[in-house]
Amino acid sequence: MKILIVMDPGILVPPKGYGGHERLVYMFAKEYARLGHEVHLLVTEGSEVEGCTVHPFGKEGFPPKKRDARMAIPKAWQFLWKHRNKFDLIHNFGRLAYLLPVLNHPIKKIMSYGRIIDGKNISLINRLPNKNLVFTAPSSWCVNTGNTAGEWHTVYNAVDFSKYTPKNSLEDDSPLIFLSRIEKLKGAHEAIQIALQTGNRLILAGNISPLAEEQEYFKSEIEPFIDGEKIQYVGTLDDEGKNKYLGLAKAMLFPARTGEAFGMVMAEAMACGTPVLAYNHAAMPEVVTNGITGYISENIEEMKNQINDVAKLDRKKVRERAEYLFDVKVVAKHYLSLVS
Repeated sequence: MKILIVMDPGILVPPKGYGGHERLVYMFAKEYARLGHEVHLLVTEGSEVEGCTVHPFGKEGFPPKKRDARMAIPKAWQFLWKHRNKFDLIHNFGRLAYLLPVLNHPIKKIMSYGRIIDGKNISLINRLPNKNLVFTAPSSWCVNTGNTAGEWHTVYNAVDFSKYTPKNSLEDDSPLIFLSRIEKLKGAHEAIQIALQTGNRLILAGNISPLAEEQEYFKSEIEPFIDGEKIQYVGTLDDEGKNKYLGLAKAMLFPARTGEAFGMVMAEAMACGTPVLAYNHAAMPEVVTNGITGYISENIEEMKNQINDVAKLDRKKVRERAEYLFDVKVVAKHYLSLVS
């Protein structure tokens, strides 16, 4: 099968740092190619994916300049219309509008979302003549935000488990870890409270938001507790850093109260054998298998009480369960099964 993967311009594939969807695009492109398909990508100029053909599409820079963002749609339209008979599948991780020129063309199309969806756009696009169009989102919770019309499927986000080293046993005094953007709704301050009140060390990792209110949040509610011993801040982590710090933690704390459509870092922790404690919010109960890969809690008190229990979970089973659900080999086949 000849496959075209589309992603909004702005971030290179693979990303150098930030770029969750671009990381997925890279993984799926490589996996589709490994499965024997001919893979092309319409992605940011300068991107490189071994074994695949890259068609440059817009300049690097995030967020993109307004002019570049405006020009992305007509450039995508021109490419898709010109090559409409050359591909068997278009897998679109970018804007839904990109698909308009081929909406009613028999080419198979997967439109994949990674965040809360605008149901109005879905309803509008489905009023137009269309063929072979399938919508996906990485959790049933996320699917339900946009499932106003059309054919929908839950397809989880993926992690390349071969890139993570499982740690099947740890010392009793191993730290907890919080890995996410350091902003209030992500709950870093609650992770600190949980660690201090349960007598655990905590590794804080993630970028600090540039927004003024989040900068103030960091200075007033996070920074005063960072002492390099009980609470250690290690900054933003690359893949090597994630593998290191996630693997040495007894559990990941994910006390987020945002509309998380999946929470890929939870699956990355599980790939290291590290269980996750998360709130019963948005997609978290779908990602964490309660009692196997971690625990779901209703509030901070319940999460504190689960610290001892989570340390008793079998880390080998944590990874095995997560690999069964989230490994890129599994998820790529799931995508292709939708159009087979």
